[in-house]
Amino acid sequence: MTTQKFMGAGQLIERLTEQMRTQSGAPKDPRAAAIEVLQKRGHLEADGKTFTKSGAARNAMTAEERAKDRAATKTGKPATSFTYNPRTNLAKRK
Repeated sequence: MTTQKFMGAGQLIERLTEQMRTQSGAPKDPRAAAIEVLQKRGHLEADGKTFTKSGAARNAMTAEERAKDRAATKTGKPATSFTYNPRTNLAKRK
């Protein structure tokens, strides 16, 4: 899976671009689509290059940290109470 190359910190745009590229019905320009999604989420400024404060924080996280953070936010449990599956990009309770 090509998204496995972009698991580390500082690869938010690259990882989302690859996820867009590999989905069914992929957009013609997956990078532009990824930038648009990140702008809508408030992680990128209008220029499409500059991270917002929250975007910089997300970009500093690994894919595992982001998945655990999503699960923690959704459930209200601490991120440490989750395990990460890199093949599904999901975090589940221990």
